[in-house]
Amino acid sequence: MTDRTWSRRDFLRRGAVAGAVALGGPALLSACTAATPPPGAPGSNALEAARSAGSIRIGIAGEQPYGFTTPEGETTGEAPEVARAVLSALGIGEVVATQVPEFSALIPSLNAGNYDMVCAGMNITPERCGQAAFSVPDYSAKTAFLVPAGNPQGIATFEDVAAQGLGIAVLSAAVEQGYAETAGVTDIQAFDSQNALLQAVTDGRVACAALTDISLRWLTGTLNPGAPVEVTESFDPVVDGQPVVSAGGFVFRTGDTALREAFDTELLALQQSGRWVEIASPFGFSEANLPAEGLTTEQLCSA
Repeated sequence: MTDRTWSRRDFLRRGAVAGAVALGGPALLSACTAATPPPGAPGSNALEAARSAGSIRIGIAGEQPYGFTTPEGETTGEAPEVARAVLSALGIGEVVATQVPEFSALIPSLNAGNYDMVCAGMNITPERCGQAAFSVPDYSAKTAFLVPAGNPQGIATFEDVAAQGLGIAVLSAAVEQGYAETAGVTDIQAFDSQNALLQAVTDGRVACAALTDISLRWLTGTLNPGAPVEVTESFDPVVDGQPVVSAGGFVFRTGDTALREAFDTELLALQQSGRWVEIASPFGFSEANLPAEGLTTEQLCSA
């Protein structure tokens, strides 16, 4: 990889019903809430408190396939399931999930003490690193396009879209809009949901939609099977002559060093053992989504 690392995208903000999803029931929620001292309280230690309680509070944003609540009320997704395996190795057997209404609320709610870690596939960016502490990279993701079946315009890059004067759909507040603008695309339409991107492509309002390959494959293969669209080959956008590197991680309060460091140790072991791929693969992740060797949180935080 190059010496310069670019944060790839501001992960999607997806509206969701806020509320606690206690995987062990209401009693577990009450026990966990009472057992964890407020952040910054004298003698507070999130790791020891969670071990003592046998449970920990996590925040999610209801974004598939990263972290979401099923219709049956269960919390799942790549991040919660990976976290469960890591936390189990730390002696923490249960999680209590709080789903925030907007992705942007995750870090403020973490710092307010509403939960003890974020498990939502959050991209590691310098701005966010100034607000909270990230784990070692959990995964990396590339960009892809959603196009009509057969890809009639032959779209493979943002430059292709610009050269043909085509329209593109992006998610509001996502960095794909910046990639498109940098490439010279002039017809850029922003939408609030993944399904709205799909509708814009199938209706012919745009020639394509840009998002992470993981999100687009989940959107078409799991949420909308049979839709007359396809996902293009994944790629790394280029900005100022440099490939954009993206990686997501788990998020902790800056003072919870013991919890973060213990989590990092077990997360790296999970990745190296091959279990990470087993856990993440049902959500569209593969070995190719493991962070590149040598990629560090420090690099991503200083990009």
